[in-house]
Amino acid sequence: MESIVLIPGLIALVYCLRYGARETFINVYIPVLLILPEFYRWTMPGIPKVTFSQPVILVVFLGLLPQIKKYWRWSWTDFCMIGMVCTMSVSEYTNAGYKEAQNLTFDLLAWYLFPYIAGKIIIEPMGMRIRVLKRIIICLFFVSITSVYEFRFAMTPYRMLLDRFFPWQGHVWVTTFRWGFARVAGPYGHAILAGCILVIAFRLHRWMEWHGHWEPYFKSLPWLHISKARIITYGLAAGVFMTMVRGPWIALFLATIVTAIGNRRNPRKAGLILVALLLVIGVPVGFAAYNYAAVGRAAAKTVAQESAAYRKELIDKYVDIAIQRSWLGWGRNTWPKNLSMPSIDNYYLLLALMHGTIVVFFFVMMIFGLVILLIRRALKESHNAVRGKPSLAFTLAGLFVAIGFSVGTVYMGMQLIPIFAMLVGWSSAYLKLPMEADSKVLVFARPTMAAKFNFQRTVA
Repeated sequence: MESIVLIPGLIALVYCLRYGARETFINVYIPVLLILPEFYRWTMPGIPKVTFSQPVILVVFLGLLPQIKKYWRWSWTDFCMIGMVCTMSVSEYTNAGYKEAQNLTFDLLAWYLFPYIAGKIIIEPMGMRIRVLKRIIICLFFVSITSVYEFRFAMTPYRMLLDRFFPWQGHVWVTTFRWGFARVAGPYGHAILAGCILVIAFRLHRWMEWHGHWEPYFKSLPWLHISKARIITYGLAAGVFMTMVRGPWIALFLATIVTAIGNRRNPRKAGLILVALLLVIGVPVGFAAYNYAAVGRAAAKTVAQESAAYRKELIDKYVDIAIQRSWLGWGRNTWPKNLSMPSIDNYYLLLALMHGTIVVFFFVMMIFGLVILLIRRALKESHNAVRGKPSLAFTLAGLFVAIGFSVGTVYMGMQLIPIFAMLVGWSSAYLKLPMEADSKVLVFARPTMAAKFNFQRTVA
């Protein structure tokens, strides 16, 4: 019964043969990735364990191969992404042997490299920015709406529908509670991942709303005198709230601040003021936060303080272990675990433990390097921006700030990984666009049937 994970891949193959890789990415891969859980896998001896989205992105990648020469432009993020994937594979082979390295490498290709390539080639070079964003936002709006059931009854409908096909695979992902409410996880396994993903969707949607890329109303709800964009805003905001996750909430606040800079009359001046405030206020707050977390879990007075103390103790106990094998780490499942602290709620530390500091370097370079380059581009574009419609570069920079902060307090897994990879690829291609092209939306003809067995898609 687990073989049902192959059904989306078969659909993708047929769709790709008819309409091409670009349409398959938009109309098959994105919905499958965002709506179907990735914690279910088809297990067969001798081959990697497969999730719902992985066969689909493999089809998309194969379909894009004939078009890479036309659309690909090398950039420094390519070397970071490829370097990270290769180093993680070598690390796993060194620490756990061929079989585990084979399984991890397949995941790395399907979750990191292929989504990165698709995001880099399709979204900007093929002029699919608005279509891709609409598909992502509508899928996550759907997740937010369906998650109301989980918020009320503490059971995700995704597990209710699919657990029967995957005995014993879904039971690990249970609904957790905070302040007496169920923390919504949707199809992402954990509320933390759901929170991060919905924060990304919310900020992308706000950019779409500011620039008027939504239709006035839902076609099926013409009698409802609320704009389509406003309904989606409320739905995504409710989804973020229902996850009850403090880290992604703070990350959303930080992303909003970065984006708000682009809405000032003088973004450069606003940015300098923000940096000054961070230095004046942030340093004392940082010391206060350190003292708040340094009391230890035993002396913590609240659940929030205990959580902060736990994260502080993680660094104290695991940094020395990570340093012992600093270059290639200990392996994905073979790093030494402290039984009192089995959960590593810091993705930078977890990467260092599993795969070493080289991987951490590539990961940090992609996040913070893109933040710097996107803000620099945004400031250059600011003189052409209309107030109230900040550059996309500010929104993308805010997303990487949000991700960079979130993964310092939680882990990154499941669908958040390919979403991150797509954002990196998209941003890399976006930075190569001429600045005057940013405001232009390329209009393409509706997909037509491609020649039989021809993966190539002619752009209208």
